[in-house]
Amino acid sequence: MRIYLPIILVCFLMMSITCLHAQEIHQHKQWNQLLQAHVDKNGDVDYKAFQKNQAQLDAYLDLLNENPPQDSWTTNEKKAYLINAYNAFTVKLIIDNYPVESIRKIGGLFNNPFSTEFAKLGGKAYSLDDIEKGMLLKMGDPRVHFAVNCASESCPKLVNEAYLASQLDKQLEAAARSFVNSDKNKLSNNKLELSKIFKWYASDFETDGKSIIDFINRYSKQNISENASINYLSYSWKLNEK
Repeated sequence: MRIYLPIILVCFLMMSITCLHAQEIHQHKQWNQLLQAHVDKNGDVDYKAFQKNQAQLDAYLDLLNENPPQDSWTTNEKKAYLINAYNAFTVKLIIDNYPVESIRKIGGLFNNPFSTEFAKLGGKAYSLDDIEKGMLLKMGDPRVHFAVNCASESCPKLVNEAYLASQLDKQLEAAARSFVNSDKNKLSNNKLELSKIFKWYASDFETDGKSIIDFINRYSKQNISENASINYLSYSWKLNEK
C-alpha cells in the first residue's frame, strides 16, 4: 500500500488541478480583467496597453487551448467560451501585427486574416472563421453576431467584460439591443439603412418565417414598418482603437 500511496496522491493532485482549470475556464477572469483595463465603454481598444500585458493575454489563450469545449458542457458554456476565444484571438492577431491600420491589412494579398489558422484550441489550430462560422453560428443564435468583434469600426463593439454562461442570455440581449440602436444603423419608421452584417448574414436573421425587419423591431427603440425600405451602409474596416 505504501508503494501505491505516492501514485494515488499524484493522481488525486492531477484530478484536482483538472477540476480547478475546468472551473476557471468558465469564469474567464483573466480575459475580463484585460477587457476592463484596456477597452472603454464605447468599445475602443487600447492595443498599445494590450501589448504591454501580452503575457497575461497569452496565459488566457493557453488556458483556452488546454480546456477546449467538452460534450458535458452546457450550450451556454460552449457559446461563451467560443465568443471569448474569438475576441481574445482577434486582439492577439492585432497586437502581434501592431501598429496596423486595419485587420484586413494583415497577411498581405494572399493570406486572409480571418481564414488563417492560428488560434489553438485543444491543441488544434483554427481560424477566426472556423470559430465564428464553423462553430458559433451553427448553434443557431443570431445574437452572437453582435458579441464577436472583428477589430474594426463598423463591427459590433467589443464590450469591456467577458461573456459568461451564467449571464449569457442577458449579455447577448444587451449586445443585440446596443448594436441595433447604435450609429452602425440608421432607423426610421419607413426607411432602414443597416449595417452590412444584416446583408452578409441575412439567413441567420430570417428564421421561423421572420424577416430582418421583424428582428430589428425586437430590439429597436423606433417602431419599423413591415414595408420599410432597406439599404445598407458602407462598412469601415479601420482599426477600432482609442
